[in-house]
Amino acid sequence: FDDENGIPNLSVNDVHGEVLLISQFTLMASTKKGNRPSFILAAKPPKAIDLYQNFIKELTPLLQQPLKTGEFGAYMKVALVNEGPFTIIIDSKNRV
Repeated sequence: FDDENGIPNLSVNDVHGEVLLISQFTLMASTKKGNRPSFILAAKPPKAIDLYQNFIKELTPLLQQPLKTGEFGAYMKVALVNEGPFTIIIDSKNRV
């Protein structure tokens, strides 16, 4: 979040913001061939549920506001207002 100089230096806690955490397997979609996306790279549900629940457990104590979560695997309508444009992709693989 932007500081008083318009530079993104502030955390969600600095701005007393809230976090809505929703699982989204569609981020792993591959569109390299065919007429529809493939989700073969997405984790299988039992593994994905564990990852999601562990992330909730790790993130919760770091936040000043209560963490809001979606229901894993459910179809949900989510409305939000983004301040941006500002998108960050976090990839755990080290790449040069």
